[in-house]
Amino acid sequence: MPTITEIAPYKGSTVRIDLDEGEPLFINSEIVYSFNLKKGMTLPEAAIEQVIHDNELRKAKERGLYLMDYADNTYVGLFKKLQKNYSDDICYEVCDKLAEIGVINDRRFAANYARKLIEVKLMGRFRAVQEMKQKGLTKSIIEEALEPYADSYQERLRELIEKKYLKKLDYEDRNRKVTASLVRYGYSFDEVKTVLREIGEEPEE
Repeated sequence: MPTITEIAPYKGSTVRIDLDEGEPLFINSEIVYSFNLKKGMTLPEAAIEQVIHDNELRKAKERGLYLMDYADNTYVGLFKKLQKNYSDDICYEVCDKLAEIGVINDRRFAANYARKLIEVKLMGRFRAVQEMKQKGLTKSIIEEALEPYADSYQERLRELIEKKYLKKLDYEDRNRKVTASLVRYGYSFDEVKTVLREIGEEPEE
């Protein structure tokens, strides 16, 4: 079993642990303290693996907290970001812990994201669902977040047309370019047809 031959400061809060077998370990000082590691101590392989695991877990958790402080994210979204640098097991542990203490909250994220998509970007339901799925949100959470907007899509569609498309409307555009663009925005063909008809029937001022 490897024996610790030296423990010395390295950089910042990182400590270098030299062993009489294998490569040195670079471990956070808090982990060193929590395991009460000292010069001359003999470490079984399982203990070394646990020290390395806890050190990686600590770094990953700090990274996760930093990312969540920078921008709110879903469980899946944060997992994918952490996955670039850490093992899946570590990522699951970090995300589970952050979800447990409320740092990750998919329902909160979904409600805020739905508001952005529907009220700010004026997307239709179909496009909003697609965008939210891409964030890793479940079907039930998406449905719950979009439920408050169930009766307002035509109102949003009308607002979108008046903001972006009103000056482009002529007979040809109504039947092709504008309609296609609005469908890509997430509105159904029937919704688009209905609102365009209503606008077309209004007398010009």
